[in-house]
Amino acid sequence: MTIEARVNARVAEVTDRIARRSYDSRARYLDRIANAASTPVRRRLGCANQAHAFAACGGRDKKLMQDGHVPSLGIVTAYNDMLSAHQPYERFPDLIRQSARAAGGVAQVAGGVPAMCDGITQGEAGMELSLFSREVIALSTAIALSHQTFDAAVFLGICDKIVPGLVIGALSFGHLPAVFIPSGPMTSGLANNEKAKIRQAYAEGKLGREALLEAEAQAYHGAGTCTFYGTANTNQMLMEIMGLQLPGASFVNPNTPLRDALTCAATERALDITSLGNQYTPIGRVLDERTFVNGIVGLHATGGSTNLTLHLIAMAAAAGLTLTWDDFADLAEVTPLLARIYPNGSADVNHFHAAGGMGFLIRELLGAGLLHANVTTVAGDGLVAYLSEPKLGSEGTVTWHEGAQASGDPSVLRGASEPFQKTGGLKVLNGDIGTAIIKTSAVAPQRHVIEAPARVFHSQEELQKAFAGGELTNDLVIVMRFQGPKANGMPELHKLMPPLGVLQDRGLKVALVTDGRLSGASGKVPAAIHVTPEAAEGGTIAKICDGDLIRVDAIAGRLEVLVDPEEWRARAPMRFDSSIAQSGVGRELFAIFRDRVGRADNGASIFQGVTR
Repeated sequence: MTIEARVNARVAEVTDRIARRSYDSRARYLDRIANAASTPVRRRLGCANQAHAFAACGGRDKKLMQDGHVPSLGIVTAYNDMLSAHQPYERFPDLIRQSARAAGGVAQVAGGVPAMCDGITQGEAGMELSLFSREVIALSTAIALSHQTFDAAVFLGICDKIVPGLVIGALSFGHLPAVFIPSGPMTSGLANNEKAKIRQAYAEGKLGREALLEAEAQAYHGAGTCTFYGTANTNQMLMEIMGLQLPGASFVNPNTPLRDALTCAATERALDITSLGNQYTPIGRVLDERTFVNGIVGLHATGGSTNLTLHLIAMAAAAGLTLTWDDFADLAEVTPLLARIYPNGSADVNHFHAAGGMGFLIRELLGAGLLHANVTTVAGDGLVAYLSEPKLGSEGTVTWHEGAQASGDPSVLRGASEPFQKTGGLKVLNGDIGTAIIKTSAVAPQRHVIEAPARVFHSQEELQKAFAGGELTNDLVIVMRFQGPKANGMPELHKLMPPLGVLQDRGLKVALVTDGRLSGASGKVPAAIHVTPEAAEGGTIAKICDGDLIRVDAIAGRLEVLVDPEEWRARAPMRFDSSIAQSGVGRELFAIFRDRVGRADNGASIFQGVTR
């Protein structure tokens, strides 16, 4: 019996219903990319158009481009030298061009996309642009590829909204093969749990700013992604388990010989799978309903970032597929948690990689029937190729070898038969407050149900002031509203975590309910986030008053306000004050985004209906 024949019944059921509900929109999408692929545009461009495209090329590249018979590779890059994760990309275009020439092709930087750092903008006005940067990146990707001179593209991006935006943009050119090339995580610095303790000590006034800054600098100390398992590293897990990166490529440190060799190998592979050869692999065919189910299973199995409950829905929509939070919830029930990476544990992604990493994770999930094996990937047909791990060969090139058969550290990575918990790291909550997401993998089991009076805030600054003033001394559920996509762009609210962590450590029952987001790094405080409908749309979260008894139940999947039902129905929601700061730091330019954006459970996207 093949692995695919043994796929878990729930996994098969969810996959089938996604395919059924998406049948018409997926068919239209596939027809569109088939029509785009039927006539290679570059060969029918006018002579002046083509001359513009290779005018600045060097001699040999120009000759090859003029002849028009070699594959042309576009590079879409999120490089900047301020973001640690993206700084290594400065060297990548030269590596890619050299590798393309050696393989008989040509590569050019097609365009750049913006890359902002949520770590820098946390708690600041710039964070209100963060989610919408995903859409800007998708639009920028489309502009980069709009010249229609490329046979395939490689994508250099790694962090939060950047990878999802690149995927959405790439899917608008779904007839082109697309290979994603990561830069890798920075080497381990100050342990993440030690950093968290210092942040809490600072929040309590026990340490000064100088000590806090020194700790942060020791944690974020070099080139590469942050080492905790936030959105950036969750993105890399997804790109690998969904078959858009080469096997084992996600968590190799930057500026190492193996990292460079993987970049060269990815370039060669992108040239191999164009329509000019016999291994044509367009991204629009790679990303189907089975691939997205594999991604959701990987998200649950690793306790990944809650941000992906938005991004995967938006990415799928760009491929003509409709995902729902119910799909996430049903898959969570059958997916075991196999990884403990901070904030779900004390280890970082380097420890995860050393313990067996993606190869071992995929092996265990395949063996348990939780992944679709017979999918298309950039490495070829079938997910089995992703059980191998890359090593540096004697010639400086990559060779793949059988991956780990057993975990090198069961405190970090476990097999499916002995999971950290039997269900996935995310849960969908429903109730009279709305629908929300809660991340349970980092929350102690005794805190999976919190019932306490509400304390309502409309900004992080209000809460920080109340905490500093000693006002928060009893059990409470913090309700942070008017933080949704229509209100202010749905910022992450990670700066709430140190004070709430302090309150929890003092023995109080504490939870957060918000229509905003939290970082993938947020951990031990139970938080019902992405509440929809949001307060700015008149959602019932706007009805909550100080003192209302709130129940956050991650076991039963409930989010409820325990007040008299008649009073609750009669209560009018608080109206959104649209004069709240929506200008400055570029926020005024995004008014049209706030006006058009869809609900969180539909991906919080401005592209709703556009990509169908």
